Amino acid sequence: MLISVVVSFLMAASAGNFNQDFDITWGDGRAKILDNGELLTLSLDKTSGSGFQSKNEYLFGKIDMQLKLVPGNSAGTVTAYYLSSQGPTHDEIDFEFLGNLSGDPYILHTNVFGQGKGNREQQFYLWFDPTADFHTYSILWNPQRIIFSVDGTPIREFKNSESIGVPYPKNQPMRIYSSLWNADDWATRGGLIKTDWTQAPFTASYRNFNADACIWSSGASSCSSNTPTSTSTSTDWYSQELDSTSQERMKWVQKNYMIYNYCTDTKRFPQGLPPECTATTTS
Repeated sequence: MLISVVVSFLMAASAGNFNQDFDITWGDGRAKILDNGELLTLSLDKTSGSGFQSKNEYLFGKIDMQLKLVPGNSAGTVTAYYLSSQGPTHDEIDFEFLGNLSGDPYILHTNVFGQGKGNREQQFYLWFDPTADFHTYSILWNPQRIIFSVDGTPIREFKNSESIGVPYPKNQPMRIYSSLWNADDWATRGGLIKTDWTQAPFTASYRNFNADACIWSSGASSCSSNTPTSTSTSTDWYSQELDSTSQERMKWVQKNYMIYNYCTDTKRFPQGLPPECTATTTS
C-alpha cells in the first residue's frame, strides 16, 4: 500500500543578512560584510578578485539581489552572480556583468547550463546606469521555466523543453555564487580593452538579498515533492509564468536592448539552431 506523506511547503524567506546567509569563499580580505550584515562588497585588484557563496543549496526558488556595479572605467572586469551545482554535468543559471570603458554601457550576459551543457547566451544593454545606484536582479526558477528579471522587468525566459530533448535544470540543487574577477582576455570588446590597474581597487556592492526557495538539505527538499496547492502569494513563484503584460515588457527589452541571442546565430550553429530556439515552447 502506498502511503503518501504530506510535506508542508516550507521556504527560505531570508531577507538579507549576509552574515547568516553567505560565506566569503575567496579574496584574502577583499570581500567584506558590513553594516551588521546588511551590505556586502567585493573588490578586485591586480593581485586577486573575491567571491562569496550561499550557505544553503536550493532546488527551485525566486532569488533577488540588489547590486551596484563597479563605477568608472570597469573594462576587463566581470561581476558574476549565478546559481550553480557542482561536477562535470552541473546546472547553472548566470547573470554576468561585463565591464566597459567609462561612458560605455555594461553588457549583461545571461546563460543557462543543463547537464553540463551551456552555449545559451543572450546579452543585453541596460536602460539605466547600473553603477549609479542599486538595482534588483532576479532569477525565478521553477519546474516549468527560468525567468531573468531586472527591477521586476523580465528580460529572458528559458522554458523546460525536455520533451524535445533539451536538458533542464531540475534535479541538482544549486548554491548562489558571486565573484568579481579580472577577465580582460575576453570581457571587453573581445579582450581588446585591458584592465586599467591604476583604477583599482574595483568594487561592487550587494544588499537586500531575498530567497523564496526550496532549501535542499541532507538529500531532501524543504518543499513538497508535489506542486504546492497553497494559495499563499509566497508560493506563487513555483508555478508562475509570464502574463500578457510581462510578455510585452520582455519583448520591449529584447527589441530595444538585446545585443546577442544564440538563437539567431546561424554562423555559430551551421548544422542548425538548438532545438529550443525553433520550438514554440521557448522564448
